[in-house]
This record gives sequence, C-alpha cells and structure tokens, in this order.
Amino acid sequence: MKLPKVIESLIESFQKLPGIGPKTAQRLTFYLLNVPQSQLDYFSESLLNLKKKTVFCSVCKNITEVDLCPICSDSSRNRKVIMVVEQPLDLIAFEKTGKFKGLYHVLHGRISPLENIGPDEIFVDDLLKRISSQDIDEIIIATNPNMEGEATAMYLAKEIRKISDSIKITRLGMGIPTGADLEYADDLTLTQALEGRRQI
Repeated sequence: MKLPKVIESLIESFQKLPGIGPKTAQRLTFYLLNVPQSQLDYFSESLLNLKKKTVFCSVCKNITEVDLCPICSDSSRNRKVIMVVEQPLDLIAFEKTGKFKGLYHVLHGRISPLENIGPDEIFVDDLLKRISSQDIDEIIIATNPNMEGEATAMYLAKEIRKISDSIKITRLGMGIPTGADLEYADDLTLTQALEGRRQI
C-alpha cells in the first residue's frame, strides 16, 4: 500500500535521527496522527524554536537561551576550576549530582581521526584561549573513557601544559567503566568519578 507523501516524508525524517529505524519511525508518525492538534502544534513549535531560540554560551559553549549561560553567570561558582566535557548532556549529568561547583567547557565532540574529527572541528581553541586569559587552578578533563575520549584528554593535557605548567590537570577517576558514555551514568557513579579524579 502506498502511503500519503506527507506521511512518508515524516517517516523518512524520523529515520534520520540516531537510533530510529524504519519501524520506530512508522510508529512515531502514526502516533502523531492520533494526538490532538493542540499537542501537535506545541510539538512542531518546539521543533521550530529548537535552533532559533538557542545559542552557544560565548564562554563555555554550553547550549543556552541567553548569552551568558546560567552557569557562567552564576557568581557563586568556583571560577578557578573548569571541567571539560564532550557534550551538553555530560554537563547536565554532572549538574544533576549537585557536587561540582566549578565552571564547564563543552567541546561538542571529541578527537576521532577515523571520523575526520580533529581539534579544529571541536571547541578546543576556545578552551585554550580561555585558559590563557583566566586565572585557573585546575582543569578536570571529563571526556568519555573510550579510545577517542582518552586521545582527546591526552591532546588537551599536552596543549594546556604549553600554556602553563602550574595548572593542575586531572582526569575522572574510578566509577566509570572504559567504553561507557557519561550521559548514561547515575549520580553516584559520577560523584565517585569526580571525587576519584587523577592528575595526568
């Protein structure tokens, strides 16, 4: 049976999202056909505003509605400690623990030569400029504990040492297994990893 073009188009759009296969795309599309129009309008408006009403924070590169983001503009945060994370979801995971009171820097990726992602494709230069212009005591490199995350951590440590050898550079410690993604870790695991960080 040939589906209407508008339905086929939405199914194809859903399939472009990570983790969504043909069956799930069909289910989502037909689910949306059955929701009240007001819910569908709200959903479509949220999608339209997703890129229009968000920006990167000019300091930490977190996603925010206004520049500066709420974390960078919070004067109670420890401005001498910066945690470097791969993605905004990693930042959110650490914020949920309530244990980290410093600032963040979001790379929006990690170095991955196999995917042609080098330091220039992520926000490394912004981090290095930030470190050069501020009085920083510690950089916590909280990239994922996988091959790309480790490569990114080692590259960052090398570049930060070129700027200053007095900055303490640490890596998350125990609690996070190798190959894991930070966004899926629970609060206790992230807290243990933060408390057990090690110098690199």
